[in-house]
Amino acid sequence: MINQLDPSSKPDALLSWMDCLADATRVRLLRLLERHELGVAELCDVLQLPQSTVSRHLKVLLDQQWVRSRRQGTNHLYRTLLDELEPAARRLWILAREQTAQWATARQDELRLEELLRQKQSDTQAFFAGAAARWDRMRDELYGQGFSRAAMLALLPADWIVADLGCGTGKIAADLAGCVKQVIAVDNSPAMLKAAKRRIGDLTNVDLRKGDLEALPIEDGACDAALLLLALTYVSEPLPVIRETARILKPGGRAVIVDLLPHDREDFRVEMGQQRLGIDAGELAKMFEEAGLSRITHRSLAPETGVKGPALFLASAMKS
Repeated sequence: MINQLDPSSKPDALLSWMDCLADATRVRLLRLLERHELGVAELCDVLQLPQSTVSRHLKVLLDQQWVRSRRQGTNHLYRTLLDELEPAARRLWILAREQTAQWATARQDELRLEELLRQKQSDTQAFFAGAAARWDRMRDELYGQGFSRAAMLALLPADWIVADLGCGTGKIAADLAGCVKQVIAVDNSPAMLKAAKRRIGDLTNVDLRKGDLEALPIEDGACDAALLLLALTYVSEPLPVIRETARILKPGGRAVIVDLLPHDREDFRVEMGQQRLGIDAGELAKMFEEAGLSRITHRSLAPETGVKGPALFLASAMKS
């Protein structure tokens, strides 16, 4: 194998490399496969050669480790990996590539490759043109919705400490645990904390604490971010909760709140055990400011298909 030759075999290796590059078809293959990963059928179309010829030369290139292959379904895809070549072989290939840059045959190959890639892109565009109207439903059916949440969570800095206030059964805390340094999850319901403990399992960076939102069992300035998700409507006076949230944040830390927009469904409020019929945006902004939080944002969230509760909002603010 080229990458494991001892010094005494270098002359033989050089002659082997030179022999490999002495064939025009193999040079054409290497020029194509350096640009794009391709299968045998695609290479046959571009080179306008029979499969037996292309396969024979690919085997030589594979044996000499000029190219790598990987299986995709029933096909094998090939690619030149320049960085994995022996340094001397790499220099030899660069020279061969430069000397064949104006080769008419190579130019014809490149034009056919460009057309092949354009066609593949057109096939993709054609698929999306037909699927646009049903793409969201199709994607959810095929892949679920968890990957979107996972991708957004991955944007969080890995060294953050995040407070999940009113953590309930620990679903959000468990999701956050794989993305941040620590999650401090607080709830005042023993039943909820018991359920959260079962869900958290052996996650060592989730700290479950019993406490009230108006008197959080968290030190001053301990957290980079704090979440209050569907929690404020369960307290009669939100301002003390927001002040406590601001207290536990580091300078520059961010508070994020998701809760109910104002509504008139008293039966829903009673059924859910809530204290308030939603929270007004202007009222929330004033409470943020009184708590020393700034850079306030607020937006309504579009109701998801099939949900039965009142519409929600997403608000955030930063500790100066």
